[in-house]
Amino acid sequence: MAQFCKICGKGPRTGNNVSHSHKKSRRRWLPNLQRVRIMLDGRPVRVRVCTTCIKSDRIVKAA
Repeated sequence: MAQFCKICGKGPRTGNNVSHSHKKSRRRWLPNLQRVRIMLDGRPVRVRVCTTCIKSDRIVKAA
């Protein structure tokens, strides 16, 4: 399953793990996604949304 937010499109970011000896290996930061029921086009739909969108009221939760 793709790791991205259906509302804002936030996805994985990449970078390096850096050890004490400064040896680098690749790593990924994944967004904090939650499955929530939201109202989309007047009907409830279960989607994966990042917590930033949930906290900033970009979605309307379904009852």
